[in-house]
Amino acid sequence: MRYAAVRRWLLPLLGAVVILAVWSSLAHHIESFPSPYDTYIQAFGGVNSNAEEITGVFSDPFYVANEDDKGIFWQILSSLERVFGGFALAILVGVPLGLMIGMSEVMFELFNPYIQIFKPVSPLAWLPLLLFVFQDINMTAIATIFITSIWPIIINTALGVRSVSQDYLNVARVLRFSPLEKVRKIILPVAVPFIFTGMRLSLGIAWLVIVAAEMLTGGIGIGFWIWNEYNSLNYHNIIIGIMIVGLIGFGLDIIIGRIADYFDYTKKGKR
Repeated sequence: MRYAAVRRWLLPLLGAVVILAVWSSLAHHIESFPSPYDTYIQAFGGVNSNAEEITGVFSDPFYVANEDDKGIFWQILSSLERVFGGFALAILVGVPLGLMIGMSEVMFELFNPYIQIFKPVSPLAWLPLLLFVFQDINMTAIATIFITSIWPIIINTALGVRSVSQDYLNVARVLRFSPLEKVRKIILPVAVPFIFTGMRLSLGIAWLVIVAAEMLTGGIGIGFWIWNEYNSLNYHNIIIGIMIVGLIGFGLDIIIGRIADYFDYTKKGKR
């Protein structure tokens, strides 16, 4: 047990050492490439390797100069609002649709070809059309997230429904359950782990999509902030932005994973 605990902490630390070593090597061999130390100073403030006093990105994350110039907190918040807007719509539409597709062969044959066609379409392909339709940055980003993140929810929900044992369905038929009772008492307890797996994948896609969407649409958001820093040649801030995106994505995955475990009756039974 102690060895497992030590390994759980030691291996990530060793990975961090390797990453920092490779990063330092790149900074040494590529002119103007940000070093780990200078990137840290750019993030939290202090004196960099050129003896310049730097005000860090996180020194004042809540500042608001104007509508287009805000601190990193507001950039992240704006992106999260769009992500959860599109993600919530994907759940509201995807779960009922997935249930219907899983329960009905007619619905499966009706929707499956279109799911397979639209599922692999890049979010960047939807952006120009949606921007033309909505003429609004926020609505375009939310709609893009909705369209590209709904497929894992539909597919996994339908898979969960189809994994229900026929014996359970026969019991429901003998007891003369209504369709709603059959869904609530028989199908959902089995399908919920699959649904949350789809939601977990969907949220990861939503957070992935928002960065690309904001880079192209502009406005306030972490994606546009990264792109704006590139245009300003602030390469330190690009690395900081990448780390922010990665850490938030990791945090979102942990949160929805914990929620999924809470509703997973198979794991509850093992506790």
